[in-house]
Amino acid sequence: MKIGIVCYPTYGGSGVIATELGLGLARNGHEVHFITYKKPARLTGFHANVYYHEVDTQSYPLFEFTPYETALASKLTYVIKYEKLDILHVHYAIPHASVAYLAKQILKKEGINIPFITTLHGTDITLVGNDSTYSPLVTFGINESDAVTSVSESLKKATQISFDITNPIEVIPNFIDFARFQRKNKDHFRKFIAPTNEKIIIHTSNFRKVKRVEDVLYIFGLISEKIPSKLLMVGDGPDRARCEEICRENHLCDNVTFLGKQDAVEELLAVSDLFLMPSEQESFGLAALEAMACRVPVVSSNAGGLPEVNEQGVTGYLCEIGDIVNMAQRSIEILSDEEKLLEFSNNAYRKAREFDLVKILPMYENLYHRVLMNQ
Repeated sequence: MKIGIVCYPTYGGSGVIATELGLGLARNGHEVHFITYKKPARLTGFHANVYYHEVDTQSYPLFEFTPYETALASKLTYVIKYEKLDILHVHYAIPHASVAYLAKQILKKEGINIPFITTLHGTDITLVGNDSTYSPLVTFGINESDAVTSVSESLKKATQISFDITNPIEVIPNFIDFARFQRKNKDHFRKFIAPTNEKIIIHTSNFRKVKRVEDVLYIFGLISEKIPSKLLMVGDGPDRARCEEICRENHLCDNVTFLGKQDAVEELLAVSDLFLMPSEQESFGLAALEAMACRVPVVSSNAGGLPEVNEQGVTGYLCEIGDIVNMAQRSIEILSDEEKLLEFSNNAYRKAREFDLVKILPMYENLYHRVLMNQ
């Protein structure tokens, strides 16, 4: 098949999954065309069967804001027509679903039929989509899609509750590429981070309010009172400056390192003992899954789809949103007991195996075939 993939090219979960899916499809012999305004963060190097088409986002004096949706729709019609794509897969409903519909209608006038699939990832539904400004367009885009998928049962239910959806939604969970995410021997790296064998705790996110990144610092402060430990803060975003202030105010700076955005996050996970994820909302919890694939247990909130990934008392612990004290106590419980830490680490790896790319990829391929057969 010739497959077009539209996504946001950032470090967020939707862009990561879209890119990894495309690369997996290309390895299976499909021809994959990424169409977006910048090369996706995880699309590095040369890959057979993979093509990238950049959307021109130049501004004109007439427009106060760049009309990205119009530019994307035009680019889609061009790529679909001249690359002879069979199917289009758009990730994140806003604005990609409605733009795909527009491109489909334009091409229909030329006798070209291009079915499109929309994958819902989370904040396109739970945050942005619920804004009354966007809600009608989100509803329309989902209902006009030739197929709709959601990354978790939790997100599927939230979508059906929040919008007047007439289209069926199929759950295809996020996945992990075990060729990349695995616990390799990085003892020399670990000794550099924790020279006196402190426990290493890690958090990765885009540092937005919904991630409750400040809670990570307060949880770590309580942990470090009981257990010698280091904290790695991976990522960047609007709440980073406030987190750095909290470190200074609470005298945590010697044991907390802000690493910014990292391409090789798996190398940091490979030396970590515990992953913290106190998010207010998570449609799935991809960052937690990546940690678990590297045998890192997780202490998280019980928000959204996290209970579908992090199994209570098995791969880690789930706590109420904002319950900093309980999250710290559960973390100390794991880190202070080497047998429990090893047990949870092994359980985390086994649970992550349920989301192996080799298991999830055929689910998308089957969906593509079903959609094409119904055209």
